[in-house]
Amino acid sequence: MSSPKKILAAALAALSITACQDPKPVPPVIPSKVITQPVARTVELRDAGAPISIAPVEAAPIDALAIATDSPNVDHLGRARQLSGEGDVKGALLEARRALFITPSDVETLTLVAKLSRRAGQAGLASEAWGRVAALSPDDALPLISQARALIQQKDYAGAVRSGREAIKRDSGNVESFQVTGIAQLALNELNGAIASFEKAVELEPNHGWALNNLGFACLRANQNERAVIVLEHAADVLPNVAYVQNNLGVALERVGRGDEAKAAYQHAMDLSPKYVKARINAARVAKVTQPQEEPQVDDTMSDLPHPMPEP
Repeated sequence: MSSPKKILAAALAALSITACQDPKPVPPVIPSKVITQPVARTVELRDAGAPISIAPVEAAPIDALAIATDSPNVDHLGRARQLSGEGDVKGALLEARRALFITPSDVETLTLVAKLSRRAGQAGLASEAWGRVAALSPDDALPLISQARALIQQKDYAGAVRSGREAIKRDSGNVESFQVTGIAQLALNELNGAIASFEKAVELEPNHGWALNNLGFACLRANQNERAVIVLEHAADVLPNVAYVQNNLGVALERVGRGDEAKAAYQHAMDLSPKYVKARINAARVAKVTQPQEEPQVDDTMSDLPHPMPEP
């Protein structure tokens, strides 16, 4: 049996041995922090062995149309309709976008956002909204036609052609699909494609005045002047009270040497729209042509292509 003195001596010896050894380094404690930006990198911790791969933090998707609301029980859609009826388009659009935050896939709400965006002059929002409506209504050509019109307002003519062609695929019997496609093609100076699109529109509706005017305009751009006269005379018969149709007819008549008839067409355009600058310039130019053999100096910039028919 060991004596108390021997036990005490052994304990002291053990303590002295431990104290003489080099202490192991203790890795510092790194405080955690909030990562506010997506991270995609590999972090090496020297004291932890193999590198640790930190997965990227997914950023919350940004909805270009919806506006967040902390009042989900409010009837934002109803308020949007009320404000729209009162003429407050901006307020109505704000409420409609709040309603969309609650029901992002509701076609009725998206359609209202699209129409109000157009009325508010926000073509970018309108084209985005119509695109979503089109995706949710895969058999309907009308949202794509409306999207193409909004894209034309944004001067995204290539995008408008794509939307127009998709509308044609969905409904090849809708004249407005060909109308909007042709207008975008004209803006891209694709004259053959534009003429073909307007020809198809007129084939579908022979007395479609707007399509006839646009076909005549495209023929003027392509220097098919004799044909432009025939088409625009028909357009003027269908739309006798539209000033720019009369002006376009005047340009076509002037090009083929029918100056007196051109002058009458320009005068008719000015009677219909006294402030119509192009018609006044054209009329003044024709008045200066005194020699029958004199070549009239007129180009297609003095004619007009109308905007597509607006949505209801």
